[in-house]
Amino acid sequence: MTIACLVLAAGRSSRLGRPKQLLPFRGRPLLESVLTTARACAVDQRLVALGGAADDVRDQVDLSGFEVVENQAYGTGCSSSIAAAVTELGPTTDVVVLLLGDQPGVTVEAVHRLLAGRGDASLAVCRYDDGIGHPFAFGRDVLPDLRALHGDKAVWKLLEQRASDVVEVAVPGLVPLDVDTQQDYEQLLAVDRSGARGLSSTA
Repeated sequence: MTIACLVLAAGRSSRLGRPKQLLPFRGRPLLESVLTTARACAVDQRLVALGGAADDVRDQVDLSGFEVVENQAYGTGCSSSIAAAVTELGPTTDVVVLLLGDQPGVTVEAVHRLLAGRGDASLAVCRYDDGIGHPFAFGRDVLPDLRALHGDKAVWKLLEQRASDVVEVAVPGLVPLDVDTQQDYEQLLAVDRSGARGLSSTA
């Protein structure tokens, strides 16, 4: 089975007011923590989608080992990054794992649990103790749907539309925090200091 991992990091960070990809986290840019996790996962292809602050990200973040997909339409929502990146997948890709570039609490274990627990499902999500969260996995038959995505939250809408095809894979702990606002960032740092939500084990 050929597995690709896509990290979404093209956001404008409009609610935060500065590039969240570059926020300091454990002595390095926030995005780099997610990329380090992705590098440790047993996958065959790694892609990262950039858009907002792409030049600064290239200058300040270690992107080694990743194919960079620059999304010029990043202002229309994260679905445009997914659609752009899917066209860069290898021709034999069987599964795509989706990670968020502002969610450093996702662990290698979560990715491996997701892949092991999905079976041959077209769509698989992580079922944490408090709800559904990333990472998500998509089978080859879903790639046309991913190419056709439009607008924000389109992935969640796709999951709703194909609810009968979605497999939920149990992952212990709470849904990892993501960063959209300054308050989110401060909460992430506080949770990291406390060792809660599994962040202490994140690369």
